[in-house]
Amino acid sequence: MKKENFAGIDVSQGYLDLAIRPRKEMKRFTNDKVGIDDLVVFLRKLPSTSVVMEATGGLEGPVAAALAVAGIPTAIVNPRQVRDFARATGKLAKTDAIDANVLAHFAEALRPEPRPLPDKKSKEMSDLLARRGQVVGMITAEKNRLSRVVSLRVVEAVKAHIVFLEVELENIDSDLKQAVKDSPLWRAKEDLLRSVPGIGHVTSITLLCDLPELGTLGRKEIASLVGVAPINRDSGTYRGKRMVWGGRARVRSALYMATLVATRHNPIIMAFYHRLVEAGKANKVALTACMRKLLTILNAMVKHNTPWTYQIIGHCS
Repeated sequence: MKKENFAGIDVSQGYLDLAIRPRKEMKRFTNDKVGIDDLVVFLRKLPSTSVVMEATGGLEGPVAAALAVAGIPTAIVNPRQVRDFARATGKLAKTDAIDANVLAHFAEALRPEPRPLPDKKSKEMSDLLARRGQVVGMITAEKNRLSRVVSLRVVEAVKAHIVFLEVELENIDSDLKQAVKDSPLWRAKEDLLRSVPGIGHVTSITLLCDLPELGTLGRKEIASLVGVAPINRDSGTYRGKRMVWGGRARVRSALYMATLVATRHNPIIMAFYHRLVEAGKANKVALTACMRKLLTILNAMVKHNTPWTYQIIGHCS
């Protein structure tokens, strides 16, 4: 039998540091087209190789795409999980070579499941969503700044900047809507998601871009992936307070805003929320439970290709 290999790639601006277990081999490639091509050629020569990289805000994209085209199984993992794993194994120092070795060890020990990379359209939409969040943040910051400014000249400058940013926000929203209209598949999926009271345009696009697994996993798996599944904190006779942790921050943020709306306008989520509050649950705990329930409903709808109805609740398992 061919021995399975596990590779960790630490991606930096200039280099790609590769570590391979159990061979205990290290190599460095330049982070450019030539270096990426050389990396792919090298990995193709190794039998049964699985690769793990950290999500680095897009820097890992070209490498991951090249590996996917070459048919090399690649998992992009949360950096916080890798850092926790490093601490657990006694690796407190941090260099590119050490990080690559930690990633290879992480791949060997935990064997994270490779997931398909988003296509070009999904990546473009994700970039637009990220830019939208940045613009909204700048508008909020400028409006907060405006309330503290005394100088008339600065007031006018801040107001002009707010107008500019609001126009930019309108342009981004227009681009997002047009991108959905141009794709029959995306349009159908968005119509399905937006049939749910509380789900708006931004939330539906966020789910389509950042949660492609929606409809393909069970309710527990999808809740854990997003980061709305409660995690036990028990030891012996001690029973700690369960908490949600990790997951996909942008999806969770969009789902939170949608749930706030749903607790007022979606009859099922509203009834569920009030029932939990009346049972003595804290508002935040009740809201998190509603986020999980809303996500479960959306997951079932996409899985069964069924628009919003009260009967969809029966399929939420």
